[in-house]
Amino acid sequence: MHHAESGSRDAAETVLCLHGEPTWSYLYRKMLPRFADAGYRALAPDLVGFGRSDKPAERADYTYQRHVDWLTAWLHAHDLRGVTLVAQDWGGLLGLRLATAEPERFRRLVLANTFLPTGDERLPDAFFAWQKHSQGTPELKCGRIVARACVTDVPDAVAAAYDAPFPDESYKAGTRQFPLLVPSTPEDPASAANRRAWTVLGKWTKPVLTAFGDSDPIMRGADRLFQKRIPGCAGQPHTTIERAGHFLQEDQGESLADVVIDFIESTT
Repeated sequence: MHHAESGSRDAAETVLCLHGEPTWSYLYRKMLPRFADAGYRALAPDLVGFGRSDKPAERADYTYQRHVDWLTAWLHAHDLRGVTLVAQDWGGLLGLRLATAEPERFRRLVLANTFLPTGDERLPDAFFAWQKHSQGTPELKCGRIVARACVTDVPDAVAAAYDAPFPDESYKAGTRQFPLLVPSTPEDPASAANRRAWTVLGKWTKPVLTAFGDSDPIMRGADRLFQKRIPGCAGQPHTTIERAGHFLQEDQGESLADVVIDFIESTT
């Protein structure tokens, strides 16, 4: 697993930034330098199948649990502690599993356009539309997907950077499989583990902040669910970031980084 990193390893605060579908650590390029300037160490790994990380070619190689296991192994290899998690999209589906399994490693959580589904409630129609497209389109154009899910204009060179890790369709097994791994029924293989994670989150008193974009049709409303169910959300300055779509790091990365920095400073 490849990761991007900024700041000193001796920094008092460590920020772990997790991306989702179909992006990679490049998504955090506007934020990592800002964290370093604030005196923090910041890391953004590429999930297996994405970015500069290895890309198993068989779709069966990718399961929700295996992604959790890969990311857990990476977390242990770098022995990260005192972590502020910044999680978007699948970054939350995976990061919250890590945090609830080893809460002693995490100081605070920042949840941005993400959720933790168990399949017990119907997912938004926008998700099923995306899932259908991801499986039916002959060519999954990652740069175009990112651009269409943003509010601001995404330059061609930036879209090309999101395409770069995938020279052809043979590299996209992980990208193709991710939408099918989101628990959408109560019997999904990941549902029980996610329910256990919610049990831990129901008692989580460490600081939790939601920072959602104002224009994300898939994740809209999940911030209120987190605020209702996680005790650590109480009294925190939850924010809605304006002019930000699903990929709010791309639309308003600097603003999101400043929200995270202010949150860390106010809870230190």
